[in-house]
Amino acid sequence: MLNSPDVKLAIVTVSRDCFPIELARNRMAALVESCRQAGLDVHACGTIIENESDAMSALSEVADAGANAAVLYLGNFGPEGPLSIFAKRFDGPVMVCAAAEESKDSLIDGRGDAFCGMLNASYNLGLRNVPVHIPQTPVGLADELAGRIAHFATVARIVLGVAGLKIFAFGPRPQDFYACNAPIKPLYDLGVELMENSELDLLGLFNQVSEDDPAVGKIVQEMTDELGAGNAYPDLLPKLARFELALTRFAESNLGSRTYGIFANKCWPAFESAFGFVPCYVNSRLASRGVPVSCEVDIYGTLSEYLCQLASDSPATLLDINNTVPRDLIEKDTDLMGAELQDLFMGFHCGNTPSACMKDFSMKYQLIMNRLLEDPSDKPDITRGTLEGRLRPGPATFFRLQGSAEGRLLSYVAEGNILDVDPHSFGGIGVFAIPDFARFYRHVLIGRRFPHHGAVAFARSGRELFDAVRLMGIDDISTPLPKGALYPGENPFEKT
Repeated sequence: MLNSPDVKLAIVTVSRDCFPIELARNRMAALVESCRQAGLDVHACGTIIENESDAMSALSEVADAGANAAVLYLGNFGPEGPLSIFAKRFDGPVMVCAAAEESKDSLIDGRGDAFCGMLNASYNLGLRNVPVHIPQTPVGLADELAGRIAHFATVARIVLGVAGLKIFAFGPRPQDFYACNAPIKPLYDLGVELMENSELDLLGLFNQVSEDDPAVGKIVQEMTDELGAGNAYPDLLPKLARFELALTRFAESNLGSRTYGIFANKCWPAFESAFGFVPCYVNSRLASRGVPVSCEVDIYGTLSEYLCQLASDSPATLLDINNTVPRDLIEKDTDLMGAELQDLFMGFHCGNTPSACMKDFSMKYQLIMNRLLEDPSDKPDITRGTLEGRLRPGPATFFRLQGSAEGRLLSYVAEGNILDVDPHSFGGIGVFAIPDFARFYRHVLIGRRFPHHGAVAFARSGRELFDAVRLMGIDDISTPLPKGALYPGENPFEKT
């Protein structure tokens, strides 16, 4: 995906000086080979860390190799001091894992005791306040660890993306959208930069782009090709193309100290009268290229969408957790994928979801805004420009990283499926089935005061998102609990 980091992994092994260094060296070679067989591009650090000087040499070597993520591998017990010094000074996410014993025939001269070494390493990393990723099963054979390192590469992509991110906001929020509040300090705590602007700034940028600009014509052709038979308003495309070009040029010119940029933009109600369209289709196109644009100036929403993109390595979207699903909409033989009818809901937004994430789509007008801003007896005009249709059925992850009203960071992750069911409604919309969602909705989304927007990855990305959020220092992560496991404050005597 564009606008996402490329992860360059270094594998650095360590060896305690009272263990044979060849044991660590041979195990390192086997691990590197397993990683390469798994399709991972890794740099094998030639320096084996036995002491502090080795740690500094290894840091220099992996920096010269361009590594931005590192795996510290205990080929044997390992020196916890030097390895934690490396982890503290390395400029990027770090994973720590260790070697399992290979055979009963090598438990004298070939025993590495790395199971024990992981305990000491963890303790010393804690003493130095160094956050690292430790897998659920951190000790294993080379082929086992290769899969866990592949998972870490995705986690590292998320962490690196956030560390290099700038959010461009054009606001303020629409009236009565207090749920989209965005305390700034938690963003800075994450390392995210924020540039806030006004709607007038956005209008000025749009007006600077001429319809005669050759780039506008190219974008119009791209839109025409993408929409195909769904191109209901070809006369509108030049305006939308000018808006898209204004946003992309602004981002390119204002990244400053950062590498990646995303948007949180005002989209109604004043927008339509000033610009003459709704921005939804343009938002969908930018998201398809790795630049999420959240609705209603939802700064934490676009950040959440970006994390979903990094976790799934594919376009994501932002949806309202919008409405319940009528009983008569679901056929008796519909597979609810482990959920119950009460766990179903419709995820909806006006038309911001990338076309690649939809089963069918066409350009339409925004019905809700049309009721508010135009005479329903007239043909739609300023409310045209949505991309509407059914969301692509398949696995999905609903996710939110939020700065609370109290200035704390908290998050939720829930996996489920988008059902291949006709929602019988408008907008970009789909029926979600998330097991145990009904209680999760009450005790986490409502109980923890999360807003109505959730980011959606069109994949099973809960594992990656959970580990990345933890590695960024956020421990408050909610997930759906099964029946019998109570949420804090849940009434144990409740009957329904």
